[in-house]
Amino acid sequence: MNTDVLVIGGGPCGSYAAMTAASLGSRVAVCEEHREVGVPKHCAGHISVSGFGRLNLAPPPESIENEIMGAHIYSPAGREFSLRLERPVTYVINRELFDRHLMETAKKSGVEYFFGTKVRSLSTQGNSGRCVVEHEGGADSFSSKMVIDAEGSSANLLRRADLPVPDPANMVSAAQVEADGAEIESDDMVEVYLTKKYAPGLFAWIIPKRDGTSKIGLATNTGNPSQKLKDFMKEHPVASKKLRSVALSKPSIHLIPLGGVMRKIHHPGLLVVGDAASQVKPTTGGGVIFGLTCARIAGEVAHEALSKGDFSERLLSSYQSKCEEAIGFDLSAMRKIRRRMDKMSDEKMDKIFGIWNKFGVTRALEKAGDLDYQGRSLLKVAGSPKALMGLAYSFLWALFP
Repeated sequence: MNTDVLVIGGGPCGSYAAMTAASLGSRVAVCEEHREVGVPKHCAGHISVSGFGRLNLAPPPESIENEIMGAHIYSPAGREFSLRLERPVTYVINRELFDRHLMETAKKSGVEYFFGTKVRSLSTQGNSGRCVVEHEGGADSFSSKMVIDAEGSSANLLRRADLPVPDPANMVSAAQVEADGAEIESDDMVEVYLTKKYAPGLFAWIIPKRDGTSKIGLATNTGNPSQKLKDFMKEHPVASKKLRSVALSKPSIHLIPLGGVMRKIHHPGLLVVGDAASQVKPTTGGGVIFGLTCARIAGEVAHEALSKGDFSERLLSSYQSKCEEAIGFDLSAMRKIRRRMDKMSDEKMDKIFGIWNKFGVTRALEKAGDLDYQGRSLLKVAGSPKALMGLAYSFLWALFP
């Protein structure tokens, strides 16, 4: 099989990069190891409305499981901090339907998909790349001028090729179930639980769907995530009361890289996108919008390399610089926030919740809030002196034991 661009992975980032390159005139093939896209689940599907708008990308109506107006955020001791906006801020997305929509859109642009095809090795040299793939019929080789790696957080292919991978020290393991019968406060507000006992390294969540069911999960940097989720649902002083009568289904587990974009995500003939490049928000673990943003850039840069016949590291470095320009500032700010939160005790987090409520941080964040570009949102909060004082006081409080 010979093609211009070979994309490894048929998730949203792989399909979007493939669609972008194909729409510009490149011949593109996608290798997906599973028999269909969207499974197994790797994401809670909680994605910002504004992020879709920036990408000029509309999820199909049938994939939208709910529209969320804000969040109830709980401190470790159960102190509540709520944010509610005037219009929907996030969608709850059915990832299987959304991923399938992107795939079908990519196919209309001429992208060819190969399912049940696992890439076992990758080599790029000169003006071509070569991948050895396995499928039910045996093994084959794919040749292309450009390779886009969108294989996900495991980054097994990059590891085998001795190329940089997301730092395991900055990984969290997420476990999620779907539940019927949760007694939640609002059907249009997500619930976030900050607790080092059950979810060290990130948080736990309850995401309501319009049909009355919910997605319940957490991510942790230590221990067994499935066991921690069971303990959270059974023991947490607030959440356990809401989840005492739930019926559970559809368990899933996946890894989330929280280290910020890797220092090098381009190599001769190769670009890395999505979770494999750690293009994920360190504060929330969300990676769809930032991943799609960089996937579009990858498709454009791959086509440029093809049009110029130049697949050198020098030319492909524009992918790294454009990604840095698009998301670098915000990822850097979020990474600093994550590091500070990881060092903070549960007791200190409880006190900070009190400070935020006292200084009116909620109202300022409601006006300035951007779930994707959080670094820029913090700059907007500077327009509220009282809220800025509350954030500054919180920061100083967090610095000292």
